Amino acid sequence: MHEVKLSDGIVTLSPLRLDDVEAHLTGEDELLVRWLNGGPGTCEGVEAYIRHCREQWDSAGPLRAFGIRVGADDVLVGTIDLRFTGEGLSPGQVNVAYGLYPSWRGRGLATRAVLLATRYAASEGGAEAVIQVEPANPASAAVAQRAGFTPGQQTHSKDGTHFDWYIRDLRAAAQ
Repeated sequence: MHEVKLSDGIVTLSPLRLDDVEAHLTGEDELLVRWLNGGPGTCEGVEAYIRHCREQWDSAGPLRAFGIRVGADDVLVGTIDLRFTGEGLSPGQVNVAYGLYPSWRGRGLATRAVLLATRYAASEGGAEAVIQVEPANPASAAVAQRAGFTPGQQTHSKDGTHFDWYIRDLRAAAQ
């Protein structure tokens, strides 16, 4: 697999790897479980997910999952993933989902990660980025807005969850 590494000098995004399992489990909290994971992680479950992510990278699949890293040691501080296909997405739309571990929140790192990830999505042919936020998660909505996304439609997933969409045109970012 070709190692993708994106950086703005503060935040670095690179594909998740098996040696991230322990750091991810240590960093996981109630908010990540609620908004992103759907349930508490287990060693086996996180390993299986990372293996799936690696397969997606190797096969140029629709999922591109990155670890959000900082510092010279590339400390894992969260995750961000891009889905080039998915429920409710139109062709060219890319879903962006992210989460930071508690001790790293409030420093602008998620916004930086979103900006890096959307530049990558544009370079891979994405025309529009979508961040789907549950209304009870204002911190995620704030990240979207700081990253230049604007409010869009409101939707409900198959399980009835309500989402506010935030949208950003990526065509200008690709040039």
